[in-house]
Amino acid sequence: MTEASAHVTTAKPDTAVSSSAPVPAFDYQCSAELFPTRSRKPRRNPISYKRFETAAKALRFAIEELPDDLLLGAYLQVEEERFDSVGMRRLYDSERYPLKRRATSQR
Repeated sequence: MTEASAHVTTAKPDTAVSSSAPVPAFDYQCSAELFPTRSRKPRRNPISYKRFETAAKALRFAIEELPDDLLLGAYLQVEEERFDSVGMRRLYDSERYPLKRRATSQR
């Protein structure tokens, strides 16, 4: 397991890894799969599993488009590594993130 795999956390929110921590080597060009959590609120168009051409596009969708309640329990799988919502936020906030960001609220 690489340094990048220290992203799925079971810690309490107040002990989660800081989003300002350095992001280890990560390939934003790998394909990725996003698994949103099931919402307790009924939705007209439920969001389910999605596959993305690149991890960068998956991260953009997760951070910019997913409702907070779906992002919280979601995870991103890139090759054999999984990233929870905190890990996804760290990758999205990284200086190495290759896509233009839309202004979003901090979650």
